[in-house]
Amino acid sequence: MPFSLSERERTACADIIANAERAARFVAGFTLETFGADERTHFAVMRCLEIVSKASRRLSAETKDRYADVPWRQIADAGNVYRHSYHRVTLDIVRLTVHDTLPVSPRPAAPNWPARPNP
Repeated sequence: MPFSLSERERTACADIIANAERAARFVAGFTLETFGADERTHFAVMRCLEIVSKASRRLSAETKDRYADVPWRQIADAGNVYRHSYHRVTLDIVRLTVHDTLPVSPRPAAPNWPARPNP
């Protein structure tokens, strides 16, 4: 039986992809120092990461198992830190997350994942 995403999961996948790409665009060209100095950008990036985290929680266990190379638990847990332990979030970790963790995406291996939605 072919694997099929529900509408809820399709929307969640689109949100994950769109916000991961958005966060990457926001930090492009920034050093850690310039990123830290730009309050608007680091708040925008943290919001993108919160959305990625929240959207990841809307995926079924079957979908997460299908893309087991994606660190789903870490992605979901990170959102709790951004929302509830924001005082412990350091900008170097936020920037590293965007550069090192977000590029791990199921999209290349999953042509049936939705394309990024139109803004």
